[in-house]
Amino acid sequence: MPEIRVLIVDDDPLVRSALSHFVARDPEITVIGQAEDGYEAIDFIEHDRPDVVMMDVQMPGMNGIEATAAIAERWPEVRVLAVTTLDGSDTVLPMLSAGASGYLLKDSSAESIVTGVREVHSGASSLSPRIASLLVKHVRSTEPAGGGAELEVLTDRESEVLERLAQGMSNAEIAQSLIVSEGTVKAHLGRIMSKWQVRDRVQILVTAAHAGLVDFR
Repeated sequence: MPEIRVLIVDDDPLVRSALSHFVARDPEITVIGQAEDGYEAIDFIEHDRPDVVMMDVQMPGMNGIEATAAIAERWPEVRVLAVTTLDGSDTVLPMLSAGASGYLLKDSSAESIVTGVREVHSGASSLSPRIASLLVKHVRSTEPAGGGAELEVLTDRESEVLERLAQGMSNAEIAQSLIVSEGTVKAHLGRIMSKWQVRDRVQILVTAAHAGLVDFR
């Protein structure tokens, strides 16, 4: 299996050291660098391209949201995994909207952090259960309102898949809930991505939030 090259970005050197220790326990993950803010991260990526950037959100200089947006625009192949203490909707949604493929809290287990790195590297998404719960408290069954009116309307089955995705279910759990195969679930998710022109599961949820399909309560 190919090596996963990781850059860790956090303004606290102790946190950088701890995260490096966590992920380095996996023989297929190599930490190739560390940076203390977004500016250093951008400079590093220009010279040595990582596969995954583990990004804090609140940092002096260029924060994680700004850095993630810059990375997504310039190097879309580089995946960003937010790793932070911040779990409010005023932070989660902007970070995911900027292009992060996952959002984990720093109190996550070492195993969860390693899994998160692997998931975003594979093209999937990774959300802490608390973040998934926060991001989507309720998925309405109505059509998008306001700014989301231009979104292509989902079928009933696609809406059911979206609702379960919002609950933080994996593809396997969605399949079990709907009594269908995982392949069918992946096909439905693929059609939602195509309809809404997004790249992954996280962006489906972000789009649903912006479209008014999601309540933060």
